[in-house]
Amino acid sequence: MSHKNLHDILQETPATTLLRNSRIGMYVYPVVAPEFTNWRSEQQAWRDSAVLFDQSHHMDEVVIEGPDAAKFLEGLAINSFANFGTNRAKHFVPVSPEGHVIGDHIMFRENENKFVSVGRAPTSNWLLYNASLGKHDVKLTHSPRSPSRPDGKLVTRIHYRFQIQGPEAPKIFEKMNGGPIPDIKFFHVDWVNIAGRKVRALRHGMAGAPGLEIWGPYDEKDEIRAAILKAAEEAGVDLHQVGSRAYSTNTLESGWIPSPLPGIYTSPELEGYRKWLGADSYEANGSLGGSFISDDIRDYYTNPYELGYGIYVKFDHDFVGRAALEKMKDQVRRKKVTFEWNAEDVMNVIASSFKKGEPNKKWIDFPQPNYASSSFDKVMHGDKMVGLSMFNGYSFNERCLLSLGVVDADVQEGDVLTLIWGEPNGGSGKTSVERHEQAEIRVRVSPTPYASEARENYAESWRTKRTA
Repeated sequence: MSHKNLHDILQETPATTLLRNSRIGMYVYPVVAPEFTNWRSEQQAWRDSAVLFDQSHHMDEVVIEGPDAAKFLEGLAINSFANFGTNRAKHFVPVSPEGHVIGDHIMFRENENKFVSVGRAPTSNWLLYNASLGKHDVKLTHSPRSPSRPDGKLVTRIHYRFQIQGPEAPKIFEKMNGGPIPDIKFFHVDWVNIAGRKVRALRHGMAGAPGLEIWGPYDEKDEIRAAILKAAEEAGVDLHQVGSRAYSTNTLESGWIPSPLPGIYTSPELEGYRKWLGADSYEANGSLGGSFISDDIRDYYTNPYELGYGIYVKFDHDFVGRAALEKMKDQVRRKKVTFEWNAEDVMNVIASSFKKGEPNKKWIDFPQPNYASSSFDKVMHGDKMVGLSMFNGYSFNERCLLSLGVVDADVQEGDVLTLIWGEPNGGSGKTSVERHEQAEIRVRVSPTPYASEARENYAESWRTKRTA
């Protein structure tokens, strides 16, 4: 029988079984070319010169308008809105009634009653559902991410969204602006000139280097991109456009875990939400992968403290999950780290695919080996599991594979642990998984962010401030 919503599906199939055997396939960063030059040079450029990220297609956009817009959003956020003025941005994080992270977005406040929220589908769906309850005077406009496989069809969005960053980026800014740009504080918004147009610009950074994120009407996209490329050429900057292969790895150096599993599958209070979520929703089709196996989907949930978002949690307002987080804040918990993978062990895994007739290990793709929407690989100290690796990739800048994840509070930087790579019993039913054997890979616990530029020079945020 065909199911209409996530609730119906879960009546027949446990959440872990559903997600571990999802047939959705590999996660795709849509529309943008995989490479413009090659992914190694593109990674290197954000460290050594400058890059242009095209962020126009892989994220949802939700416009929230109305007299209750701020009140509506604050009631869903761990963040305080007390100092959230216009022309600013905020890393917006909602949680479930039990305090589990649902997702995150970047939230822009354009005026007193208008916000623009950008990010992955779980947070968009949560906003849309809560608006549908009719408790607030708000209007939401949703622009879903572009289709993963458009098959040649025309793709349009409300806005283009570019980011220019790297040590040489300021030279581009000044050239395209026709003079020095405003002194924009971190996560503040101002206007710059590009091709004779006034364009909003957010002071931001992603891969350990400062930059600007700019956006405007989608039909101006080609004109704006051409003007940026021309400004870089005139400024003598070796600007690299970054393709989707390299783009997906930039977070490894700056330390953001992009795809935690939304903690919405079990809460009795969220039964109405699960009935609202369609059978075609992200939550019903996303995939769960890795060596960590549990029949209890709650074992895959995370909370804001262990993801490094404790600095955001403010109890100056009422919000969904507040009571749970108040109880949780003083408990012993896990912490976010970077895992540096042992090169010899990585090469042994890869070599297994070149030994005909012998068992192969799970393939490690470069530069992005993730094969599920949300990844959870066991990290062991002897026979004890002490952490989970949740997002991985290769950094040409660091010449190593890195992953982001969480470990028990008593694990220290410099500790060498063992990551179990690959799924048990030959693999799951995901289309992204070939038959394979598991492998052990040594990993060294390292700082988050891994890139010193992000740790030392970003404005105070989760990237720079450790939370106990």
